[in-house]
Amino acid sequence: MLQDLPVERRGDAVSSMVYEANARVRDPVYGCVGAISSLQQQVDSLQTQLALAQAESLHLRNMWYAASVSSAPNTSLASSATTSPPEPESKPLFVLDMVVDQPIIMNDSIMWSC
Repeated sequence: MLQDLPVERRGDAVSSMVYEANARVRDPVYGCVGAISSLQQQVDSLQTQLALAQAESLHLRNMWYAASVSSAPNTSLASSATTSPPEPESKPLFVLDMVVDQPIIMNDSIMWSC
């Protein structure tokens, strides 16, 4: 299989095979597919958390803008933009529970548990 590859790509192929073999030792059923699936789930979860944080940030900016416009009707927008945002009067719109799992260190490589 390695002989079919260009010489400059063989090192990458060997590294990939070693990684896949180590993943199969750690997880005999799913191997590296299990690691990839776990990482994809983490990416999906983090993208959801990011979207929620961005939505809350937009909501708070809109609240700040509405408060700054309504509290100073006779001033220009430039002067109201220099004031600091008001303190939130209620709980955040979204609660973000970011859980960071502990890393698993095996054979000098780090894998994050789900």
